[in-house]
Amino acid sequence: MADTSFLNWPFFEERHRTLAASLDDWAAKNLCAIDHVDTDNACRALVAALGQGGWLDHAAVDPSGDATLDVRTLCLIRETLARHDGLADFSFAMQGLGTGAISLFGSDAQKADWLPKIRVGTAISAFALTEPQSGSDVANSTMTATLDGDSYVLNGEKTWISNGGIADVYTVFARTGEAAGARGLSAFVVPADTAGLDVVERLETIAPHPLATLRFNQCRVPASALIGQSGAGFKIAMSVLDVFRSTVAAAALGFARRALDEALERVTHRHVQGAPLFDLQMVQGHIADMAVDIDASALLIYRAAWAKDSGAPRVTREAAMAKLFSTDQAQKIIDKAVQLHGGDGVRSGEIVEKLYREIRALRIYEGASDVQRVIIARQTMENNAC
Repeated sequence: MADTSFLNWPFFEERHRTLAASLDDWAAKNLCAIDHVDTDNACRALVAALGQGGWLDHAAVDPSGDATLDVRTLCLIRETLARHDGLADFSFAMQGLGTGAISLFGSDAQKADWLPKIRVGTAISAFALTEPQSGSDVANSTMTATLDGDSYVLNGEKTWISNGGIADVYTVFARTGEAAGARGLSAFVVPADTAGLDVVERLETIAPHPLATLRFNQCRVPASALIGQSGAGFKIAMSVLDVFRSTVAAAALGFARRALDEALERVTHRHVQGAPLFDLQMVQGHIADMAVDIDASALLIYRAAWAKDSGAPRVTREAAMAKLFSTDQAQKIIDKAVQLHGGDGVRSGEIVEKLYREIRALRIYEGASDVQRVIIARQTMENNAC
């Protein structure tokens, strides 16, 4: 049983504690019934189940109601789902990230068209930002969107797109040319069945997720597909990441908590020379380090989430700190858990072996660890400038 004492920290309200307990119970009863053999079908089934359970209501705003996303709730949901099932966390996260630009900046028509479907799980969304040559350097994007009468024509490629190949709608960022660099990008809503949009490669990774490279060849969308203002794409992308970057850290925290649970189970029941493995001081040291890193991660994550929910216009530094520390430390925590399992830790299908494969990608996507260091350093310099 994972430690839940952190829910009594002052970052949370009673509604957060109630939600965490309800989701933990729901996940235990429902997620084990979903077959993960076929990753695409598993993601579709997970999105449907999350929608039926009402959890996707938190991933996208209600077009007819509250227009805000509660970041503490998003983090609690990702942490809880990741502790139970990494693919369930992925499926929830992409429903939020994929339509985050619509939730935060979309027109009333865009919200009405897509967000109700996203919230009930009848449509799957994706966030198409990364390009083959630019990676984390978003300002170096080269995909173009050219205004042609009452349409935009999109040309270029996107890669490492989560939900690529199974999504019903993509939020796509392309260069409209208002200025050089970051100031010349715009964001668009592009349905998956739009002519000229093709999935040209499915990408296989150490932890199975639906990922793809997309090609846009004279892909024409109406001018109404533009999200927000022309030229505001970089600001939109960074604002979405400002919300969801903390949730990546929360997913890492969920993986780390599960690793600690598995490690405690192992060292309690595994005996060496007639005594539990836990009796060895070196093992106790590993457990202590894991517990400290988990609490430190949680403090950084929920500080960032609380600050955003409290009205901070940007939490770039706080979210970067949370993602950097939590994903890096989760990698170390899971590695310790594998070591404490001995040979069983690297046996295919073991929980800690799955966690070992799951965690690695979190240190790369939505801004790699070294990119977070650059962000933190620059923000620190700005905050301390005379």
